[in-house]
Amino acid sequence: MTRDDLVLTRQGVRFQGQTYPCTIGKTGLTARKKEGDGATPRGVHSIVGMLYRPDRMARPAPWAVAIRPGDLWSDDVTAQDYNMMVKAPYPFSHESLRRADPLYDLVILTNWNWPYAVKGRGSAIFIHQWRRPCYPTEGCIGFRRDHLHRIAARLTLRSRLIVR
Repeated sequence: MTRDDLVLTRQGVRFQGQTYPCTIGKTGLTARKKEGDGATPRGVHSIVGMLYRPDRMARPAPWAVAIRPGDLWSDDVTAQDYNMMVKAPYPFSHESLRRADPLYDLVILTNWNWPYAVKGRGSAIFIHQWRRPCYPTEGCIGFRRDHLHRIAARLTLRSRLIVR
């Protein structure tokens, strides 16, 4: 582990000497992640990207990519581009990255089941804003908005999310 790693603990996520409260998947942690199980996968997950809404915030890091209208994330195990960013119109099951609520205004991407997805192993483990304290995610890690922004500004592409 390095100082630039995000380490999930019982108290929250430890990062650069501070611990930030967070939320995890509604069914807890798992070593056997499956699509739709609502669990956060255990393991060491590399940080591989960052997405942000340029109409709602400034670019949080030089390597962050803007979320544009029509940007989606495929979560359909039957689709060839399962667990990839895709564009609308898209005929398969997906999540909209450009949401009306602020949950995905800033999204940190992990390499969970990416870029070579095993169908059914679960799509996209994001780090994003939480709905509210103690409100679980569908498997992602959620933070308070200001904490997410503070973390995003200090992350590097060498950082990892460690979930034990």
